[in-house]
Amino acid sequence: MNKKEFINELESRLTNLPKKEIDDYIDFYSEAIDDRIEDGKTEDEAVADLGGIDNVIYEIAKEKSIPVLVKEKFKPKRRISGLEVFLLILGFPLWFPLLLTCLVLILVAYFLIWILVIVTYSVEIGLIGYGVVGLIACFAKIGSKISFGYLGFSLAGIGGAMLFLFVCYLATKVTLKFTKRIALGIKKSLIDGGSKNA
Repeated sequence: MNKKEFINELESRLTNLPKKEIDDYIDFYSEAIDDRIEDGKTEDEAVADLGGIDNVIYEIAKEKSIPVLVKEKFKPKRRISGLEVFLLILGFPLWFPLLLTCLVLILVAYFLIWILVIVTYSVEIGLIGYGVVGLIACFAKIGSKISFGYLGFSLAGIGGAMLFLFVCYLATKVTLKFTKRIALGIKKSLIDGGSKNA
């Protein structure tokens, strides 16, 4: 892909951004290609060095926030007519509950993604509590044979909590990576206007 094809494809894929931002990105990547050409690369090598259109859109998506992209994507491109306003008001009892249901389902899905982390930390807190209560019971029964049993159970609980802390760390790390990937996918789809050739 040469520079002109790359720039044309990038411009067609960024149609969901404001015109000024599209121009800024076009100027930036055009200059990046020119810099690579000045360093001795061919035009095709300079374009390939950027990593492709999808990679460029992915990098742009990392900079943007979802609310800003949603606002830009759904901003009316023209003035809404009186008939359209009337139909929106008339259809409010239908579209508002559907919109609300959609938002609730998104929140539930987000909560379900994080449920693994919530459960692992709940187990961790339970193990710590088990160990602490065992220690308290052990000291309350000092001198009796049963106090050694309480001591054993409390040490097992505290040891289990220490080992399970690693599971909590992994669950948090995996969930953060997964939600970050989902957010980047959403942002990329809000930015990407699609190819005109497709």
